[in-house]
Amino acid sequence: MKFSNFVLICSGVALLSGCGASKEDDIRQWLVEERNQTRPKVAPLPAPKQFIPQSYTNASAIEPFSNQKLTQALKRDSAQVASNGALVAPELARRKEPLEAYPIDAMALVGSIVKGGQPVALLKVENLLYQVKPGNYIGLNYGKVTKISETEVTIREIVQDAVGEWIERVASLQLQEKSK
Repeated sequence: MKFSNFVLICSGVALLSGCGASKEDDIRQWLVEERNQTRPKVAPLPAPKQFIPQSYTNASAIEPFSNQKLTQALKRDSAQVASNGALVAPELARRKEPLEAYPIDAMALVGSIVKGGQPVALLKVENLLYQVKPGNYIGLNYGKVTKISETEVTIREIVQDAVGEWIERVASLQLQEKSK
């Protein structure tokens, strides 16, 4: 019996010691104190700017969304398109040259020479060789040869864009070396 009493007393002491204050309570108390002492630092908002109303002084002018303003803009744009259209347009009245019957994709630059001090490109189309100088017309899109170098022919074409206006674009033919 004495041993069982001893075990009961020891277990009772152990249980009572577990119910005492722990380190966890100290930590919780410290956290509460720190939260209470810490204050956020927020800069005060600046005062709002003073609003000064302005009166509308263009009441007599044309309203920006009126039909009259739109009509003026359309007339100005159409006049500009007409003046630009006269600058870029194909020469339809001239006689067509033989190479204007073929697309530029069907032509191959096979060489260039200087003849009479002027560069001449040698173009091969359907197994025929043609001599082309700057100023000659080639291709289906009113292409005019503008420059000839040893390895390239530069062409200015005149084509219609999506809205039907004539625009210029640059195309070129590169010297093609045959692989053996």
